[in-house]
Amino acid sequence: MNAIIEKLRQVRRGAMFIIEGPSGVGKGTIAKEILKRDPNIKFSVSVTTRAKREGEVDGVDYYFISDEQYNQYMKEDAFYECVDSQYGNRYGTLRSEVDSFLNVGEDVLFDMDWVGARQMRQKAPDDVVTIYLLPPSIHDLRERLEKRATDSQEQINKRMGMVLDKMSHWKEFDYVIVNVDVEETIAKVQKIISGERMKRVRQTGLDDFVNELIKEASAHE
Repeated sequence: MNAIIEKLRQVRRGAMFIIEGPSGVGKGTIAKEILKRDPNIKFSVSVTTRAKREGEVDGVDYYFISDEQYNQYMKEDAFYECVDSQYGNRYGTLRSEVDSFLNVGEDVLFDMDWVGARQMRQKAPDDVVTIYLLPPSIHDLRERLEKRATDSQEQINKRMGMVLDKMSHWKEFDYVIVNVDVEETIAKVQKIISGERMKRVRQTGLDDFVNELIKEASAHE
């Protein structure tokens, strides 16, 4: 039985799991813990045209590329999603990077906004699973932003000003979780991942397996 389960896992098609929500809701924390606890889910490395910052590693944090290379990728339709930032830099998720995981039955996790999620769903509707995280309250969201002490008060106010726009897209997502307790939220995300992995559309080895069962059943008639 274990051999059959392992064989089906090896021919399973991977899925893309996208986590989104307003700043401070805990996306990064949840994503890091899922990656740490599940060896069969990977984090996709995006490309960017911005300059490499101190301590960043090419191919680990981002693939740092030129505007010319980015334009070439655009011409080749090489992105699952791409976006121009308000600071003039451009970012994108390469199909080749993601498909290298999906095609061998490994899943890919993204911490991505609704714009990217929408693009990816349009290009790969059967492969994309979206999860939206909501805070228990707006007061709690501001408290989290202030406690993490990574932004100035001006930046916090700017992030809070974007909350309404961010949350207006929550109905576009497959699953919605109110992130009250981190461990509870991680457990819920893990259940979503487990359930999605079992969907028929991703069990690409089932056709051959069921055909063998049918042959075996027919032989006993």
